[in-house]
Amino acid sequence: MRVHRRLVTVVTGLLTFGLALAPPASAQPQAPAALAAQSGFVDQVALSGLSQPTNLEFAKDGRLFVAEKRGVIKVYDNLADTTPTVFADLTANVHHQWDRGLLGMALSPDFPADPWVYVLYTYDAPPGKTAPYWHDVCAEPTDGSCLATSRLSRLKASGNVMTGKEEVLLTGWCQQFPSHSVGDLKFGRDGMLYVSAGEGANFTKVDYGQLGTPVNPCGDPAREGGALRAQDLRGGTDPAAYNGTLLRLDPTTGKAAEGNPGSGATDEAARRIVAYGLRNPFRFNIRPGTDEVWLGDVGWNGYEEIDRLKSPKDDLANFGWPCYEGPDRMRSYDNADLPLCESLYTAGDAAMPYFSYAHTKAVASGDGCGTAAGSAVGASLFYPGEGGSYPDEYAGAFLFSDYPRNCVWAMLADDDGVPDPEQVAVLARDTIALTDLALGPEGDVFYTSRGGTIHRIGHTGGNGAPTAYFTAKPTSGPVPLTVEFDAAASTDPDILDLAELTYQWDFTSDGTWDDTGRSVQHTYPEAGRFTAKLRVTDALGAYDEHTLAIRAGGSAPAPVLEWPKTSRVWHVGEKVTFQGHATDPEQGKLPASALAWQLRLQHCSDGGGCHTHVVSDFAAVAKGSFTGPEHEFPSYLELALTATDADGLSATVVNRLDPKTVKLTFQTEPSGLELTVGSYTGKTPFTRELIQGASTTVTAGSPQDDDGDTYVWKSWSDKGRATHVVKAPPKGRTLTAVFAEQDGR
Repeated sequence: MRVHRRLVTVVTGLLTFGLALAPPASAQPQAPAALAAQSGFVDQVALSGLSQPTNLEFAKDGRLFVAEKRGVIKVYDNLADTTPTVFADLTANVHHQWDRGLLGMALSPDFPADPWVYVLYTYDAPPGKTAPYWHDVCAEPTDGSCLATSRLSRLKASGNVMTGKEEVLLTGWCQQFPSHSVGDLKFGRDGMLYVSAGEGANFTKVDYGQLGTPVNPCGDPAREGGALRAQDLRGGTDPAAYNGTLLRLDPTTGKAAEGNPGSGATDEAARRIVAYGLRNPFRFNIRPGTDEVWLGDVGWNGYEEIDRLKSPKDDLANFGWPCYEGPDRMRSYDNADLPLCESLYTAGDAAMPYFSYAHTKAVASGDGCGTAAGSAVGASLFYPGEGGSYPDEYAGAFLFSDYPRNCVWAMLADDDGVPDPEQVAVLARDTIALTDLALGPEGDVFYTSRGGTIHRIGHTGGNGAPTAYFTAKPTSGPVPLTVEFDAAASTDPDILDLAELTYQWDFTSDGTWDDTGRSVQHTYPEAGRFTAKLRVTDALGAYDEHTLAIRAGGSAPAPVLEWPKTSRVWHVGEKVTFQGHATDPEQGKLPASALAWQLRLQHCSDGGGCHTHVVSDFAAVAKGSFTGPEHEFPSYLELALTATDADGLSATVVNRLDPKTVKLTFQTEPSGLELTVGSYTGKTPFTRELIQGASTTVTAGSPQDDDGDTYVWKSWSDKGRATHVVKAPPKGRTLTAVFAEQDGR
């Protein structure tokens, strides 16, 4: 007889809506994530009510530490604790805008005996200034004027709260643009601290330090700034930068750890670096029992990478960005004829990725994760080689996620215990904005969703557990409140179990099962906040639970987004004003303090799928303004207004705001030669659509061959250099690059 481990979901009493990247229009929760068919895995919400969680750490004593992007760290006593304590509030120091924020966190290996919590975040000030400087709302971050640095610090714990002052270990990471900021923190088996960071460059253009206002504010040598800061160790004419690198540090001092490959360097920064040539290593992990570091490096327009650093103390690895992406040369930077890349091509010693996948293809054949929304390799985790709760084939597997594709995959280990790129299978689908993976105390995998929840991915031991889900209408209203509950959307992966499912309801979460049946009705006679819970059980005893907040004696407020209307179009650099209000059936017009705004950019692929970047949050205001951001097209803005009444009930409205666009046509003389526009490289003639006022880089690669003839670039029709910046005008235009045959004819 097979024993089925019971899976329990613990959820907070009231969900706070409006914090998710894409809040639902009503107070109904999203359906549970879908897992690999017939796999026996189940995805459950474990905790909710968080604000954009980015990192999750389990302490040895069972506590959970959760970092929120805005700079707040919360601690739960255990998975049954639904009322976390604020361990630390660093919001005054953290720059929380676009992809900047509190992104990395780690507990000391001997925590809580060694009571240190380590944090890595973007500092809310330019170099030489003191936070708060930008106050999380830099007006035009995409034009390169919102300069920032970053911090690695440690915080001392006393129980569930921070004691004393933040101890800053390291500063730097000059960043000109609002993405590719700092990344992750992990401890090695030798107790040394590893730190990753992005290169801080422009993520829509070829950036070698020629962009922004002012140009090259981080002080790099000519043609060695921007993305090429990831190659700074090879520049040799200025101090090394931490951008696009992996550091190995002494956790008590922040200095270079003993044994680093650059330990003999005169430059102190170079002594800390153990790998470089990275674009945005947002998450990485260390393979248990080894010193190997496995990094997920977010790509641009071609590939996502998983890079393997076998021996950080022996190898100073260069993973090639921006000269390489995935296994190939990065065409847009190759065509710009940059000395740091050209010399790397000649040397041929860039480290190739251990595993890479193209944006246009599935990660694993038939995984069902799609390609339309783009790609960005994300959180990762090594599953234990023994003692886990998953089936034996997952022992030693490398788990990794992709943020836009909303999936988690397992790279299964070979006979030697090393994850095998030829054995990759999907583990979970529809995970929604996953930011971190962590191993729970019983061997289950947990993940943070930037939408405000922590999930558990458990396994039922062979029998596929059901997935509980129900709707309730209404979820709030005056007493007596009669609610219709419907569990018809509950499912089971085993088709023979569908007819055998049983349903139990606890309408107030008091531990008493009040009713049975798939569709039931309950009346709440008195005012109050309640949590309705459903348990769905199959014939073999495996079950799942789902909860939903109910408010009797009150109704949710009605937010009204007065301006801008959905018909409002915008261009880059344009000031857009917004205004709104909210009324509550019981409390009347709500004050501005009850309103929260979120500006989001939906970054879409040519296939039509989109993923979300949070641009800015505006709290406790009835009106304000923002500046039209610069970004690649296709993309559009969403402005969300959330109103929360005095009883904690919330509602959200969202307006879509499309940009004005313009088409630029590119030609060559003779026709059919290759040009690079932004991240796109193709043969002419072709047309690219840009947001009005946006700029892009154009490059005429030279020399280039065509049908056996060699051509060298001669001029652009707009008098620009071979590589230069073009701004999209109000109306379309044509740009022509003129080439001459190499013999001058």
